[in-house]
Amino acid sequence: MNVLLISLGCDKNLVDSEFMLGSILDKGYEIVYDESIADVIVINTCCFINDAKEESINTILEMAQYKEDGNCKALIVCGCLAQRYSEEIKTEIPEVDAIVGTTAYEDIIDAIEQAVSSNEKINNTEISDNNIDAVNNTEKDRIVKLKSIDYLPAQSERRVYSTGTEYSYLKIAEGCDKHCTYCIIPKLRGSYRSVPIEDLIKQAEYLAGCGVKELILVAQETTLYGTDLYVYNRLPELLDMLCQIEGIEWIRLLYAYPEDVTKELAECINRNEKICSYIDIPIQHSSDRILKLMGRRTTRAELVDKINMLRTVVPDIAIRTTLITGFPGETEEDHNDLVSFIKEMRFDRLGVFTYSEEEGTAAASMSDQIPEDIKLKRYDELMNVQQDIAFEKAESMIGEVVEVIVEGEIPEDSVYVGRTRMDAPNIDGCVFFPVTYERHISGDIIRVRITEAVGYDLLAVPEM
Repeated sequence: MNVLLISLGCDKNLVDSEFMLGSILDKGYEIVYDESIADVIVINTCCFINDAKEESINTILEMAQYKEDGNCKALIVCGCLAQRYSEEIKTEIPEVDAIVGTTAYEDIIDAIEQAVSSNEKINNTEISDNNIDAVNNTEKDRIVKLKSIDYLPAQSERRVYSTGTEYSYLKIAEGCDKHCTYCIIPKLRGSYRSVPIEDLIKQAEYLAGCGVKELILVAQETTLYGTDLYVYNRLPELLDMLCQIEGIEWIRLLYAYPEDVTKELAECINRNEKICSYIDIPIQHSSDRILKLMGRRTTRAELVDKINMLRTVVPDIAIRTTLITGFPGETEEDHNDLVSFIKEMRFDRLGVFTYSEEEGTAAASMSDQIPEDIKLKRYDELMNVQQDIAFEKAESMIGEVVEVIVEGEIPEDSVYVGRTRMDAPNIDGCVFFPVTYERHISGDIIRVRITEAVGYDLLAVPEM
């Protein structure tokens, strides 16, 4: 049986998809990438914000056509949209044969087999004058796999990592206890649950054995790792252990909430050569009033202290952050505070989202919702401020010799594409350098000299 799996949304969702692909291969099914020949189409969905929700629904409807025009015998919807809107999917998208929630992805094989069997039974029903009406009006029961929102699926070593040979994500925990007023994640993913440390080490060893060179640690919040399972924070210990795995050359840390970033963690980053001097800290805003409305647990002064601490302990650290503009009640004064904060902190990497009103969140019922045109105006201003900073920082790198990990080649331009330790895949900049007599493959780590800055990206030549 041929199975196509489409993974939407974040890198954490992608890890779930890779575990499902591992189960699919273990069962003996074939993974395909052409929807027109797939016997089964699995869609791992996202619904974190409205745009993600729309993308998920549109993808489901697009793939549903292959039940009529293609080879598809079963259409299965997994992930966050399935968890949040299982009843709506059952009643409004009849083409969907099975619904698998966020904590039930280990049941994917069961869902596939039941869905295909159910459809074959209906399709093979002999039609006679006596039962033609019953067959035509059959309301098929959908297969629904939903487990407790706080269940932690088994973490098998078997994964089909889909990111290429140079990097892979290691999801160290599931869920979140923060309950920020704009966020639906705790209702979709449950409370914070750390993956046992021995399971993570096995996964990392497996990935290293497959040729992965860079491990990227992810969770809804990485900095709380172990506090639920072991009572105390074991993130520095986990990082130290991962550094001992042969074959892993770089380790990167994403989604570190500022209130839980400790000096101990900073010292761990600084003493381990394998850990990239890079950290992603989502701060969302700088105005104390907006931070409080968001349910965040830091103040502007505390954010400044935390950033200064990181830069003192890890002098070469690259700090990435994300911000939300247009949160309900955000005034021009609040917005200007954020502008000045960006200028003061001079983040190395920064992304901005316009506030998305999500049903079921406290922020959605707040008064003073901001009009879309004002959100977009503020977004543009924030990004323009950061662009100037980012371009200046890129220019300052000219002449430096840095390590890059090769991601691929652009044959028509005779250049390789890579990333520095300061750049996470898909969200930060790239380094382009010429193909020479010395050939490279994805995952090779080489030294290059930066020769030019082009916007967010860099041009370089191999360092001889």
